[in-house]
Amino acid sequence: MCWLLNIFTDEDGATAVEYAVMLAMVLMAVIGAVGAMGSDAGGLWGDIDSDLASTPFGSGTP
Repeated sequence: MCWLLNIFTDEDGATAVEYAVMLAMVLMAVIGAVGAMGSDAGGLWGDIDSDLASTPFGSGTP
């Protein structure tokens, strides 16, 4: 019965839960930022690809 009382009074578990919640919040912010900027970055890379295709580097001939 004493071990059950120790589980409820131990604060190490609460600290681990707080860190897990903070990590989840950071991950949500990162995923949101990537989602918001993802299409812009895709357009940027597409523009670079089309610009390089019109140069000798993009023609495919050595």
